[in-house]
Amino acid sequence: MLRAMLGPGADDAIRELRERGIDPSSMPGMPTDPAAVQQAFDQMQRMLAASGDEPVNWQMAHDLARQQAAAEGDPSLSPARERELLEALAVAELWLDAATELPPSSGRPRAWSRAEWVEATLPTWRTLTEPIASSLSSALAGALTQAMRDEDLSGFGDAGGPGALGGLGGELPGGVDASQLLRRLGSAVFGMQVGQAAGTLSREVFGTTDIGLPLLERPAPALVATNVEAFAEGLDAPVEEVRLFLALREAAATRLFTHVPWLRAHLLALVETYARGISIDVEQLEEAVRSIDPTDAAALQQALSGGVFAPHTTPEQKAALERLETALALVEGWVDQVASAAALPHLPHTMALREMIRRRRAAGGPAEQTFATLVGLELRPRRLRDASALWAQIARDGGTQARDAVWEHPDLMPGSDDLDDPAGYRARRAAAIDESADLDRALAEILGEEPDES
Repeated sequence: MLRAMLGPGADDAIRELRERGIDPSSMPGMPTDPAAVQQAFDQMQRMLAASGDEPVNWQMAHDLARQQAAAEGDPSLSPARERELLEALAVAELWLDAATELPPSSGRPRAWSRAEWVEATLPTWRTLTEPIASSLSSALAGALTQAMRDEDLSGFGDAGGPGALGGLGGELPGGVDASQLLRRLGSAVFGMQVGQAAGTLSREVFGTTDIGLPLLERPAPALVATNVEAFAEGLDAPVEEVRLFLALREAAATRLFTHVPWLRAHLLALVETYARGISIDVEQLEEAVRSIDPTDAAALQQALSGGVFAPHTTPEQKAALERLETALALVEGWVDQVASAAALPHLPHTMALREMIRRRRAAGGPAEQTFATLVGLELRPRRLRDASALWAQIARDGGTQARDAVWEHPDLMPGSDDLDDPAGYRARRAAAIDESADLDRALAEILGEEPDES
């Protein structure tokens, strides 16, 4: 059953349970013997005891993430490897000074192993996933409780009496509250999934800004040595050139998140807006629960793969996702344009490396797909090329200072119309400024003030 529920992450989850002294093989399905029911719930209580009342079991997520990070080997960095990355970041900062008005970040540059990346970024994954997990957990617990109340489970108890599951309306064997059990089960499952995804992502990312969201509360450039080296293998460009190009991207993104103070909160707020509207198709879920035999792993697997537990996206959420998609595209488009402009005079393979990164981000990796399944969010900038063209157009029209000044306030940010037509951005901005000036003059006349002709 666990394999059916957890899919690709089942082996890691089962190993985690065994390390905690729990034998998953003794819980293949819902037993019919009352004594066996009691034993199953005793094991379930042990598994869920660490979850507490949090929507995600973060200890389980942390442990699984560390296991995944070390799955392909994760040696500590030697002084020589650390020095190579730090020197690349230092050179990148010098080159970026000629490509952007934004100054370097004040954060100390870092060279990390995969495990260090997990430790540094897991707090932000908590910020990203916990609101969504909380909403989903409550909705799922309510739907399952209602569905299982309606189910005839009296065969598990004494004849004519309440079922051994108490109809899931109150206490289960051992005095366990049914709703609390379901929430803790959801917490454990979310912990396994987040840990699996974060650990897998630690084997794919180059730094802290690859997905467009800032993964450090205080921005600082960092590179994951093993992943940088693995990416360089098989490319025509020398590893030193690849390292410098990736350092330019990381340093550029870190400058942006450091000196645009509203940006991090803006992006995370879009994720939170999505989370607040999370819902489950309760009718579909209850219907599926009624039709599933808990002992039939194949049926459960089919139901899960059919999206029974997937969020039901509302129009409000679709709007939030569109805004998030545009914001991610603008962030990554700016990084793409600035880093490439800084690299072009120095790195012969700049355009080839730029295209490689663009395709990599467009495709996404296994970890990003896992997070998309978990929370319904695809952290990929679908319009990266359009955004990069827009930033290049703004720079051609007004220079790098005008391009970077767009980040001064969220109201100045381009929208999807600007991504559709980068060449018309300047005219639309001028029209918006004229409209604002007309409004200011009208208000001044109403208030009897002299209009500002500046």
